[in-house]
Formats: sequence, structure tokens, C-alpha cells
Amino acid sequence: MTELKALLFDVDGTLAETEEVHREAFNEAFRRAGLDWHWDQNRYRELLAVTGGKERIRHFIAESAPAMPQVEDLDAFIAGLHAAKTEVYTERAGSGRMPLRPGVERLLREARDAGLRLAIATTTTLENVTSLLDATLGPEARDWFELIAAGGVVPAKKPAPDIYHYTLEHMQLDPAACLALEDSENGLQAALAAGIPTLVTESFYTEGQDFTGAAALLDQLGEPGQSFRVLAGEVPEGEMVTVPWLRALHARVTGA
Repeated sequence: MTELKALLFDVDGTLAETEEVHREAFNEAFRRAGLDWHWDQNRYRELLAVTGGKERIRHFIAESAPAMPQVEDLDAFIAGLHAAKTEVYTERAGSGRMPLRPGVERLLREARDAGLRLAIATTTTLENVTSLLDATLGPEARDWFELIAAGGVVPAKKPAPDIYHYTLEHMQLDPAACLALEDSENGLQAALAAGIPTLVTESFYTEGQDFTGAAALLDQLGEPGQSFRVLAGEVPEGEMVTVPWLRALHARVTGA
């Protein structure tokens, strides 16, 4: 029998609806660089198929051929834009503009009390993660997570499973003893490729993506008086995702 031992959380779209602030930060970085570029919500939704901010900028340049200055080092140019974007994002995240999604704080506290191990497995930067945690839960929340695997700690980003392999290796965990929480098709594919059962809570920018293989697809984790809605999959009874609920879902998926 494989017991549930750890919860592995994605960040953007999973802990909070951060992507709109990311989009605004990209546009502000472009403006500061004197670039006549603008990503509206539809364009950004398309660009989210490319995981990673620098990778997203590179894809945009290659596919859209926007007007830009002559640069000798494209990598350095892209890195500079992304650094400026990260600075804008962390400023705005620190302002408290991004509340956590329903049920996230409640579930994190319940999981800690129940002795489940917690980790973050994301391809966003470490600065983005810590600014969100500090603004929503307080700096002490960084210590709630045994590992924060973020940014460029692995060569390939989601949907590659590298960030999950890295997390499993560093925490010495069997993938079958974990449950990943994701919001996107890329994140789901990454977790499944690492052998980790995955619960998906669809977010604003991932609505309608292909979530085949998810243990369940919900609209949110739920709060008292604010029940989640089941979008796909067979789920345990209940109105909120709780630790017992997760244990029951994990047992069903793993056959434990």
C-alpha cells in the first residue's frame, strides 16, 4: 500500500491567479525598454503554451518578428527584458494584489497539521515565488515548504518532467507517494511524466485545456460555504478539498 506522504504545488494559476499580473509586468517591461509590444489577454493565453518567461519572449520574437533594436547578443537582450519584468512583478505581488485561490491557505495549514510534506515545483523564478508567499501568507510561510524548486534549477521546463524529478530526488520520495496540484496542461503533463498523480484546479488562463490523465479536474479547492465544482473525474464526497479527501483520491488513483 502506497500512503500519501507529500503534496507538490505548482504556483502560477494554482496557488493564485498570478498570470494576469505576469502579463501586465511583461507589458510594463516592454514599455520601459522602449518597445512597441503589447500582449493582450488572447495573445498571452496563446503564449502560455510556451513555459518560462524568457522562453516566451524568444518565441514571440521568432514567431511574430516584432520591431526591435539591433542587438549583438539576443540572449542578453531577452534576459534583460525578463529581469525587468521580474522586478515589476515582484513589486506588484508585494502590494497584495493577488489573493490566494479559494481553499489554498486552508489546505496548506491542514496538510501541515496532518504531517504531510510540502514542496513547490514550478518553473517561475524563486523571486516570484517568495514575493507571492510573503505577500499572502507572510515570510514564515517559506518554511512551510521542505523544498522550493523554482526557476532555472533544471534545464528543461514543463511539460518536461525535470522539475518534478528534481523535487522527488531531493526529497527522496517515491512518485506514487505524492500528489501534485497543477492548473495547466503543461504542468499536468510534467507531473504525469514523472509518475505523480495530479489534481488539477483549472484557472482563468487554462480553461479548456486538455487535462486527460488528471486524477480529477475541479474549478477550485473550496471553502466553507463555497463548494468546488467537479469538471471531470470521479472524486470523493465533500464540498472542499481536505486532507482526508486527498487521501481518498490518492488511494483511488494508486489503488492503495
